Amino acid sequence: TVVIGKSGQLAWELQQLNKDESLLFFGRNEIDITSPENIEATLGHLAIKGMINASAYTAVDKAESEPEQAFLINRDAVRNLAEFCAKRDIHLTHVSTDYVFGGDKGTPYLPDDEYNPQSVYGESKMAGELAIKEVLPNNSAIIRTSWVYSAHGNNFVKTMLRLMNERDELSVVDDQIGSPTSASELAKACLAFSSNQEKGVFHWTDEGVCSWYDFAVEIEKQGRELGLLNSVTKIHPIPSSAYPTPAKRPSYSVMSMILEQSNLSQTDWKENLRNVIMGLKT
Repeated sequence: TVVIGKSGQLAWELQQLNKDESLLFFGRNEIDITSPENIEATLGHLAIKGMINASAYTAVDKAESEPEQAFLINRDAVRNLAEFCAKRDIHLTHVSTDYVFGGDKGTPYLPDDEYNPQSVYGESKMAGELAIKEVLPNNSAIIRTSWVYSAHGNNFVKTMLRLMNERDELSVVDDQIGSPTSASELAKACLAFSSNQEKGVFHWTDEGVCSWYDFAVEIEKQGRELGLLNSVTKIHPIPSSAYPTPAKRPSYSVMSMILEQSNLSQTDWKENLRNVIMGLKT
């Protein structure tokens, strides 16, 4: 199985799971997924059973000012990979996002709910999904996830811990509701979907629902309990309107998990958070 991506959170976690070395990793130094010719030259001679696309343009706010780059990686490159897989009968596992939804449904989103992205990033990820559905509808698994974090790379948990070590008080938005996802759990899910050659659109997050404010409060609590934070940081809930960002984010993007076809089980987000914070401590 080939993994596209090497340096991101998900690719890094997949590398930690690659004990039997059955996964081959191709980062941006090894492959140019924006070039069909380069994909062919790099992968064409390999006997590939499955592909996991762990690469993406994920700078949500930056995408608003560089849409070409977001669409190049999240749509065009995804189509290139899907076309390569279609020619060779290779199963593709691709990771997408809750940002393809509008956030105004009020109940958890189902895999076949209508698209309504609110940002360039969301639009580019939707376009990638549509490319796969067009090119490789019967040999692909699209896994939508949300709020991904790990001990590696840049993410909300590491940012919060850093700020909490620097400040006595923080303000965090409390009117965006979703589900945090540990990248290591997502990596396990990707491997399961890939090895079972699941077909269709799926949702995968950690169990439970919270706001970014709730998430921050729990990070602070566990950070102190586990000795990463030395003093208390007071966290204030604020509305999104008080913290404007270039990209609009969905206010409610909880996704419904329907996983009877796979042998996967979710773990509560607070438990996974504890594992990641313990990992950061060591």
